Amino acid sequence: MSHYKIIFTGPVGAGKTTAIESISDIAPIKTDASASDMTKTKKSSTTVAMDYGIMNLTGGEKIHLYGTPGQERFDFMWDILTTGGIGLILLLDNTRADPFQDMKFFLDSFQKFIAETNVAIGVTQMDLSNKPTINDYHSQLRAMGIKPPVFSVDARVKNDVSLLVQSLLYSLDPGIEA
Repeated sequence: MSHYKIIFTGPVGAGKTTAIESISDIAPIKTDASASDMTKTKKSSTTVAMDYGIMNLTGGEKIHLYGTPGQERFDFMWDILTTGGIGLILLLDNTRADPFQDMKFFLDSFQKFIAETNVAIGVTQMDLSNKPTINDYHSQLRAMGIKPPVFSVDARVKNDVSLLVQSLLYSLDPGIEA
């Protein structure tokens, strides 16, 4: 029986906690605290250590899902959470002022981990802001010299998040069965 670990990261409000809730087969463990800084204009609470859930796969295998805090002041947790991970899911909020800046920041921050594993990118809130487009994200990523899978996702929808996880797993092992 194998156990795998996938890390969800991204800026505050991108949907990390919600994504884990939507695909976890257990009630997720959350470490939320009341937002006390600029985050409180976006939401009342924020993750301060991690979120945790489990996806049960056929054959008894499990994927452990860890969500990082989105605030840079909690970045000490990022190295702790990525230890032993097989890949990264980066969620980006399309309604933020500069989602490309967010993307570059998180790709740079997790560069070493991504180089050892892989990344898949989910863009949330596209129903509220359709610019930039997924093609714009692909163009930005090509300019950075990388070609990860990128999808528009609704973090509340299990199938959307599942597709993102499957694309990450496939990018790690193209022979994997969905």
